[in-house]
Amino acid sequence: MATSLYSRFTQENLHDALADAPVILIHGARQCGKTTLALSTTKDLGYRYISFDDINQLQAAQVDPIGFINRLPEYVVLDEIQRVPELFTAIKASVDKNRKPGRFILTGSANVLLLPNIADSLAGRMEIIHLRPFAQVELSAQKPNFLQQLFNQELTFDRYPILGSTLAHIICSGGYPAALARNTEKRRSIWHRDYITSIVQRDVQEITNIRNLEVLPRLLSVAASQTARLFNAADLASPFSLSRPTIRDYLTVLEQIFLIEQLQPWHSNRLSRLIKTPKMHFTDTGLACSLLGINSQSLWQDRNILGQLLETFIYQELRKHADWHDQELRFYHFRNKDKVEVDIIIEQGRQIVGIEIKAVATVTKNDFKGLQKLKAACGSQFISGMVFYDGEHVLPFGEQLYAVPISVLT
Repeated sequence: MATSLYSRFTQENLHDALADAPVILIHGARQCGKTTLALSTTKDLGYRYISFDDINQLQAAQVDPIGFINRLPEYVVLDEIQRVPELFTAIKASVDKNRKPGRFILTGSANVLLLPNIADSLAGRMEIIHLRPFAQVELSAQKPNFLQQLFNQELTFDRYPILGSTLAHIICSGGYPAALARNTEKRRSIWHRDYITSIVQRDVQEITNIRNLEVLPRLLSVAASQTARLFNAADLASPFSLSRPTIRDYLTVLEQIFLIEQLQPWHSNRLSRLIKTPKMHFTDTGLACSLLGINSQSLWQDRNILGQLLETFIYQELRKHADWHDQELRFYHFRNKDKVEVDIIIEQGRQIVGIEIKAVATVTKNDFKGLQKLKAACGSQFISGMVFYDGEHVLPFGEQLYAVPISVLT
């Protein structure tokens, strides 16, 4: 699969940012396509490209950050900026003298906004674009409109393909461009394993003085087994001779390099006994499958882990769609102490949508239990609730409630 043939829908966001923001930060996991996006967008615009993977450029920037920035041409792409956090103050000073739009495009493989003093240094001067691995609609070149249809209550009742075991193949493939470029599942799995090794040996050591580095690959495997579950530091710490606070610190590092993320709980005064624990999601299901040592065939046969990874897969696909949505969207999950839950809640302003995910081909009324409770609690703010399933049709299950084929996202 030649991934260079596929367009990134985020390119439109970058074009818009170049028109009015002096600094644009494209951040996301290593190898998700940040540099390709920056260079393809600026190809004919006269930008100079500098990578801090180049040791000479790195050392020059570290020794004299202000002089380094002052000697740059007016328009520049600075790649892997997290390696030189010293530059942010110099960039701020340069931008304050010349606020012309599009002067600096920065890329980062670690969330530099979590580093001390970085978030404040370019406040009001920098637009942030979070680039994620490929979405399925990018691979099929289908411009996404699902979230727009959802909030406008305009779901189409077309016939959609049943995915069957293809769903397991899609989940195991993940969305990293270099992995998708490999022709076989075995070769993609090797890429995923090498990627984890490279991340641990290089990126982690660059952003933290972490001890017991050998624990991280094992911790990642445990985290992969817990994807789409409530975040439980005790469960994650139990295989290791490390304290819960230490495990939490390690997990924060994994969040900082975009390998895992937390989905916060939703709150409402109209509901009692709510669980206030976030859920943990892996950011790429292909990586998760490789860490768990499973392929598409074994995943298809194990319905429990299929259900977990499918929930993570759909959550991440929706996050990608949200990056291209016209309005800001906020994501949550909901669960109470009676184990009534909604896998994903999306808020657009005061409008609320609830989503449940089932790795099944048949949906029943009982699958809408959590959505019914959410609907009752939200009143007029509730726009719609849906259960994703592997079927052919969008089916109504009562007012504002639908069963929706998973393949609407592919």
